[in-house]
Amino acid sequence: MTKTKSRIFTALALTTALTAPALIYPLFTAPAAIAGQVVQDYSDLAAKVSPAVVNVAVTMKAGAADDDEVQTSDRSQQQQQMEEFMQRFAERFGQQGHPAMPQGKQRPAEKAQAVGTGFIVDASGVIVTNYHVVGKAESITVTLSDGRKLPAKLLGGDEKTDLAVLKVESDKALPFVTFGDATKIRVGQAVMAVGNPFGLGGTVTTGIVSARGRDIHSGPFDDYIQTDAAINRGNSGGPLFDMDGKVIGINTAIFSPTGGNIGLGFAIPSSLAEPVVAELKSKGRVERGLLGVQIQPVTAELAQSMSMSGDKGALVAQVQPDSPALAAGIMSGDVIKSVDGKQVDSIKELTRMISAMKPGSSVKLGVWRDGKDMTVTAKVGDQKDEAAIIKASAEKPADGKQAEKKAEPMSYGMSLAPISKEAREELKLDDSVKGAVVAAIEPGSPADDQGLKAGDVLQQVGRDAVDSPKMAAEKLKEAKKTGKPVLMKVYREGMTRYVAISPRAA
Repeated sequence: MTKTKSRIFTALALTTALTAPALIYPLFTAPAAIAGQVVQDYSDLAAKVSPAVVNVAVTMKAGAADDDEVQTSDRSQQQQQMEEFMQRFAERFGQQGHPAMPQGKQRPAEKAQAVGTGFIVDASGVIVTNYHVVGKAESITVTLSDGRKLPAKLLGGDEKTDLAVLKVESDKALPFVTFGDATKIRVGQAVMAVGNPFGLGGTVTTGIVSARGRDIHSGPFDDYIQTDAAINRGNSGGPLFDMDGKVIGINTAIFSPTGGNIGLGFAIPSSLAEPVVAELKSKGRVERGLLGVQIQPVTAELAQSMSMSGDKGALVAQVQPDSPALAAGIMSGDVIKSVDGKQVDSIKELTRMISAMKPGSSVKLGVWRDGKDMTVTAKVGDQKDEAAIIKASAEKPADGKQAEKKAEPMSYGMSLAPISKEAREELKLDDSVKGAVVAAIEPGSPADDQGLKAGDVLQQVGRDAVDSPKMAAEKLKEAKKTGKPVLMKVYREGMTRYVAISPRAA
């Protein structure tokens, strides 16, 4: 998920030292139920499944807590609200104070504390929760429904699906729940969430399935169940049940401008979670295939610039060195249209297809290159090697001559300059980066409309690499005569992408 302090989507783990529940005041008194009206009773279901739901408390090193999980512009106000809330709680129930909120000045915490939820899926003590709850934990304590506190061991975690598996040891068999089939759920179907909101302990809320297949742009595996069952911070990793008591989802994120529940919650479907949990339980990690390419969507203009009949597929913006893609002959500018004969409709679909493959297996890729279809066979790598491949890309030495020093006038609303020694230092470009630096962009121009900016490096026009402003200008002039959108490969901050600018707009 994109990490920004203003993000609206938020994971549900609660960092107790930093967050506080807002005070709730009754606004009206609900009318009595109309005689004869049928009101669904969830008590039997709650009694059946709640014993398998646990509270997860995590201790992390100071500074390890993710500040982006705390949506507040004024932490002192949040702290004051928490103090007022706990004081009211103490007064109402005749307590002199609350152990979590001692009076007077407190020393800065040396360790961050966070809470979440989990659920037992095996009588031996196997527990499922969210990775963002326990991934940075120094120690994990699980509180069972009977009040027992047990230390938990992290068996494995998968950041890409935000799932983790814990193990506790118990002297007796533990209550557990099982996964249901999320592929069969329907919009409007009743559901129940059980969790640990704001660290309050076992809490049951109900609602319906509001939507399926939601993409909240947190990663390539987004396929969330949306629900209006009330879930809040601390519900992370908790189960979403159907009316048969089967787990059809794992509550993970909410959509909220304040961090509180507004009826938009998101759960990882069991159809995605169950196989991941099985691998984490047995191997401690999830094996995923790797191709070693940076990809981007194929827009209508990009498709036209490459003489494609449609905009399906994934455009290869960059091929990583020492990767399976490079070994197979995949090239920057190729469009991957199919995997083992199955059509690729989007970049997310390609990512899922390759990830689902066993490392070491062979795959046939349908590729569009230079105006024609071709087939490339690649041996799938392992995503555990991804970091090494990326590092090799950053360290790859370059060859070739230095760019020329003569600047070129504006074309398509951008002026180009050579990659001088000063430009390399300012833009932090190593010697492997060749092309022409975008020196300026005219506001409202075609280049501006495509998101180009000063400091970008133009590396390719059409299928031709360019290594100077003069060469780039000549290729742009030639491309403009065709009347088609011109394809450009652009380098920015260690990444490459393709844009297509229409000569009509220019």
